[in-house]
Amino acid sequence: MAQFDVYENENQETRQLFPYLLDAQAEMLNNLPTRVVIPLLAISEISKPIPVLNPVFDIEQTQVLMSTPQLVGIHTALLGRKVCSIQDKRDEVIAALDLLFTGY
Repeated sequence: MAQFDVYENENQETRQLFPYLLDAQAEMLNNLPTRVVIPLLAISEISKPIPVLNPVFDIEQTQVLMSTPQLVGIHTALLGRKVCSIQDKRDEVIAALDLLFTGY
């Protein structure tokens, strides 16, 4: 598991709204049984994303936005199939987390 990997959401109750989960946890903590993930929301579900806080990504030909305020810790066994990495979008992810935690 690596930071910025994107996984399918295996939760039947939330999968339609949040098809993917973004791993936001540092790799040095891979020995923990949980990962901090950020749900990736189907872009059609939100009318006014907040710039910087909600970056938009294309995952498997689906536009999703990072629902940063809804980050959560989940057990690694609940992560679905890894679909890609958005390591190349690191700056956007970190900027969203900075805004959430520091207001900047």
